[in-house]
Amino acid sequence: MQIVTISPKFQVVIPLAVRQHLKLVPGVKLQVVQFENRIEFIPVQPASQLRGSLHGLDTDVPRDEDRL
Repeated sequence: MQIVTISPKFQVVIPLAVRQHLKLVPGVKLQVVQFENRIEFIPVQPASQLRGSLHGLDTDVPRDEDRL
């Protein structure tokens, strides 16, 4: 576990090991989520990176005969 300090401007520096592991570069947007007593930073990914992520999903949906 790594510890960071909040600056007087409420800024934090993401440790180098974390930046390298997540491949974060300057300009990447992060979603900030407050969950109970913690803060989570989630990298925002463009929709184009989601292509193919649902491979194998069963898209066959049973429908009522009057809704065809």
